[in-house]
Amino acid sequence: MTRLNVREQILSAGLSTLRRKGFNATSVEDITEAAGVPKGSFYNHFESKEALGAAAVLKYREESESLKALRALRDTKAAPLTRLRKYFESLNERALKIESWCGCLLGNFAGELSDQSPLIREQVAAAFAAWSDEIALVIGEAQRGGAVSKDLPPKALAAFVIHAWEGAVLRVRVDKDRAPLQLFMKVVFLKILT
Repeated sequence: MTRLNVREQILSAGLSTLRRKGFNATSVEDITEAAGVPKGSFYNHFESKEALGAAAVLKYREESESLKALRALRDTKAAPLTRLRKYFESLNERALKIESWCGCLLGNFAGELSDQSPLIREQVAAAFAAWSDEIALVIGEAQRGGAVSKDLPPKALAAFVIHAWEGAVLRVRVDKDRAPLQLFMKVVFLKILT
């Protein structure tokens, strides 16, 4: 197994800690302890905790790109709505298992930092835009095939679906119950994307 360089150790530990504790509740010391490096190492690689937070959003996006869920979304052998359903089912399972009720880093940072950090807000906005574009491609395909109404443009539907999913994940965190994600699936695939 390849050992991560110190910057990657700090970034990986930072991402994990920020997911679990949130940005404001996480100190640089929390991150360096989790990374197993001296506190001074942090500032050799990151100008500030905010710079690490922005880098963590990029790393989160990279990790999301490699997810099995995204590969399923891009598998053009399956019908577009089938791919979307599988994609969100996979995201739901990840949100419930891997995230350990911590939620989505993008949603968490959006709620916690949008008014505090323009740098992180810009990174989160770019991540949401890229995600929405990915979903819009598949919705557009479904619309061209007649499986989804053309009443709204694909980008509007994609943005709404992501907003709804993020809201459902937030409620899962509050309720400690998967019911909001189940309701998301039912409403989106039986009423919205029809």
